Amino acid sequence: MDRRTAYVLLAVLGTGVFLAGLELMITAVALPRIIADVADWTQLRKASWIVNAYLLFYVATMPLAGRLADLWGARRLFLGALVLFTAGSLMCGMAQSLDQLIAGRIVQAIGGGTLVPVATAAASHLFDGPARPRALGIIGALTFLGMAAGPFFGAFVLDYARFETPLIRLRIVDGVLPQLLTPAWRWVFYVNVPIGIAALAIAWAASYGWETPRHGHRLDIPGAILFTVAVGAALVGVTFLGSGSSGDGPSATAVSTVLFVVAAAAGVVAVRRGLTAPEPFLDPRLFRDRVFSSAAVVSLLTGYAFATAIVGGAIFVDRVLYGGPDVQRVALGAMAGATAVGALISGFGARFVSLRAITLAGLVASTAALLVMSRWTSDVTLTELAAFMGLYGLGFGLTVTPRSTAAVEAAGRARFGVASATVTVARMIGMAVGLAILTAYGSTQIDRLSAQIYGTPDAYRNVLPPDLASRPLQDPLVVEALEAWAAARAAETMTILFLVAGIVTIVAIPPGLALTTRPRMLPGDAATATGPVAGAAGGGDDGHDGKVEPVAL
Repeated sequence: MDRRTAYVLLAVLGTGVFLAGLELMITAVALPRIIADVADWTQLRKASWIVNAYLLFYVATMPLAGRLADLWGARRLFLGALVLFTAGSLMCGMAQSLDQLIAGRIVQAIGGGTLVPVATAAASHLFDGPARPRALGIIGALTFLGMAAGPFFGAFVLDYARFETPLIRLRIVDGVLPQLLTPAWRWVFYVNVPIGIAALAIAWAASYGWETPRHGHRLDIPGAILFTVAVGAALVGVTFLGSGSSGDGPSATAVSTVLFVVAAAAGVVAVRRGLTAPEPFLDPRLFRDRVFSSAAVVSLLTGYAFATAIVGGAIFVDRVLYGGPDVQRVALGAMAGATAVGALISGFGARFVSLRAITLAGLVASTAALLVMSRWTSDVTLTELAAFMGLYGLGFGLTVTPRSTAAVEAAGRARFGVASATVTVARMIGMAVGLAILTAYGSTQIDRLSAQIYGTPDAYRNVLPPDLASRPLQDPLVVEALEAWAAARAAETMTILFLVAGIVTIVAIPPGLALTTRPRMLPGDAATATGPVAGAAGGGDDGHDGKVEPVAL
């Protein structure tokens, strides 16, 4: 494969992960309008699965996709994932009921969850030596850039994709067409369809005759089922953790406990099978490698801190500063954009600086930002807010490429897919745990503060200044004073969570120091990293020999 074709293929791989990252965030913006159209607010618990189902299937698919990429080759799996993702997007846009929409989201999630580890594995095969972290940096940057663009793009689509008026002018008010084209939230999903089709066509043409190495082993189906059950049960348990009681049924805490027990049992059996099976679905012995296990731990811990920073930052803007969508876009956009920049810098900087040093710099920057954020009050300015959330994003982004590069190189070429899936799943699990703790602690604090104000008819007077204590609750000055008091208490709650995230990031420093110093040449890589060379035979399709040819960026 010549260098120009390799760049085109890398761009297509990046487009795939960009779309997958976009869908993680874009639907949250449209959710209120979706609920109003295909459900109602009494079905909020069920409607939440529009987001939860995508996240759960997205993460649960990754390990299987990574293993299949190693067994079947990344090219065909990536093309299949694009087809699934595009078809799922079309199903979501056409959905006429909540059940149809959730089903479409599941199909979309399976495609999206396949795209990320397979694209990472394909980029790892496509480029070698110092070029590999640069390619992985681009993949990581586009993943987080998609997440950053989600809220902005979602708001843009909802504002401008309005076809009601043109249809009325054309006197098309009944029938199938208005049901498929309106309301605007449908285009949050439809927009993926032309992009997905274009990416599919370009990927098929650019990768014609190219395939990653394929190994003639059978898929360990029992191991795959056990591992998927373990990950799925753990994620569902974390999702329910701290969400309170669910009507007359068992409490969410009880449901989470049962799911954690199931996850632990399935995980133990999966590990035992992995140690005895000839070709296990996920080989636990990979974690004996200090570099591989350290990369997974760094991904897990930084994922926790990332979820706390991005969701906590949004809550801080809303509940402490009482900022609107424009303020949230500035703060979250600064963080997510800086994350993408950090991932790019780490990828291209690996040629000159060790992976260990880049990771350490990222962890130190993230920790410093979180410690400053842990001292925020309601007096913080938007400039300071955006600056330190941006600093955190930059630091987190710097850790993205080193851990991915270290993991795939520690696992070896035959396990690029499994390695990339492992670090991604570790990050997503860390994010899920971070969100669960944030939700549980936040809910507890809200209940406590609410009791302080509304526990008795006169309870609110205890938190007011003496000169306002005699005024009624509806008095504008009392309302303003209570809002200020609530903002101060919300700031205290969020800053504690930021402090914990900072401590967790500090804990990630020792495993970060265990990462390799430089990207290394693997068996089958080029003798040099200066141009296209022949790699390991892959058993391609389309009548070609399917050789992997790593190139340099």
